[in-house]
Amino acid sequence: MNQKIKEAAKRVNREPKDIKLVAVTKTATIEQIKEAIEAGIKIIGENKVQEAREKYLLLANYNNRNIEWHLVGHLQTNKVKYAVELFDLIHSVDSVKLAEEIDRRSRQFNKISDILIEVNVSGEKTKFGVKPEEVELLLREISPFPGIKVRGLMTVAPLTSDKEEVRLCFRRLRELSEKMVSLSIENIEMEYLSMGMTDDFEVAIEEGSNLIRIGRGIFGTS
Repeated sequence: MNQKIKEAAKRVNREPKDIKLVAVTKTATIEQIKEAIEAGIKIIGENKVQEAREKYLLLANYNNRNIEWHLVGHLQTNKVKYAVELFDLIHSVDSVKLAEEIDRRSRQFNKISDILIEVNVSGEKTKFGVKPEEVELLLREISPFPGIKVRGLMTVAPLTSDKEEVRLCFRRLRELSEKMVSLSIENIEMEYLSMGMTDDFEVAIEEGSNLIRIGRGIFGTS
């Protein structure tokens, strides 16, 4: 995996060290996750809050490793309290309502939660995420919230063998990120582009991703 990341980065004159690998542990056992940590994994990504809580209790401070926990799946408002306690970065914020709840819970815990805005670039009805043309308005509405910090954007590409369709999706998110930077909205950063999974992370890297979310490519299928 690391070699493929290096090769993809090299093709577009990027530094591999600038790309963070999120190991998505949805199908992984505790022993597999421990092996991945021993092999150098520094970020664990989970799709569901409850499953992450269970794994966190078993893996917290494993071998004194400083592991980050990221939520990469959809977040329901009734799970926000636990998400704020557990995760270092929430990838999947796509509404003012959800951002408000994260802000409220974060202030209760006297912390600032780092979040990404999930964008439905492909326009697929089955996917979560805000429409690209609505991102600016969402950012302006949530920028005053003291309990959250927007750190970038996230998307999920369409499941297709057409690499150019996938590439266009990632390129649009990068261009959207660049546009948001140019607006200089207070409390909004575009540090991260979370895009690319097992089947398309190399294209994502070529298009500017610096957070790739890999599950099957690391742990296989259950």
